[in-house]
Amino acid sequence: MAINTALRMREIHGKVSLADIDTISPYFRSRDEKSFLEARGIDVLVPPNAMMFADLPIIVPQVGGYIENPAFRNVIDVGGNDDGATVLGSLNRFIKKSDYAGLLMINKFRPFAEDAERIGHQIEQLTRKSRIRVDYLINNSNLSYETDAQTINEGEEYIRVISEVVKIPVLCTVVPDFINVDTSYEQFRIKRFMTTAFQ
Repeated sequence: MAINTALRMREIHGKVSLADIDTISPYFRSRDEKSFLEARGIDVLVPPNAMMFADLPIIVPQVGGYIENPAFRNVIDVGGNDDGATVLGSLNRFIKKSDYAGLLMINKFRPFAEDAERIGHQIEQLTRKSRIRVDYLINNSNLSYETDAQTINEGEEYIRVISEVVKIPVLCTVVPDFINVDTSYEQFRIKRFMTTAFQ
């Protein structure tokens, strides 16, 4: 999602950066597509080469400078648990001064996303720890390459309930480019860039 958002923003706004501070998903990280993104004019902010693939909360100093630079639109790829919130919180002083939107991706089929009450509790914890608000929810319900129209529609029904409970609006539904489906929410169509050895 972060990669596709950066690419879309590059088409619209010109100067775009993508900061990968996600230490939660070592097998699916934006930094793996650094060369691809830089070839398309996106500034990719990651640790130096020697530390780029370490599972450590490393934030390069340039990230704050990019956030403060009004010429850039910035995408920050963050892990969605307490560790991710702590890392994001370290950028609070920069983000609070900027015009930002906090987006929370929700996948109905991931562990610990069983019900609206639990999601609401997670949102409270994340916002308290990061000191960053969540402005929109995004339906990212998927089963990787086994995702189908039913998967996405079930996710929409689920996120509608969550939105009502937590009082945060739904921005869009993520739809992989290999699926045709009608959705209730606006579609954000994505291309999958990262694969596993099993695909």
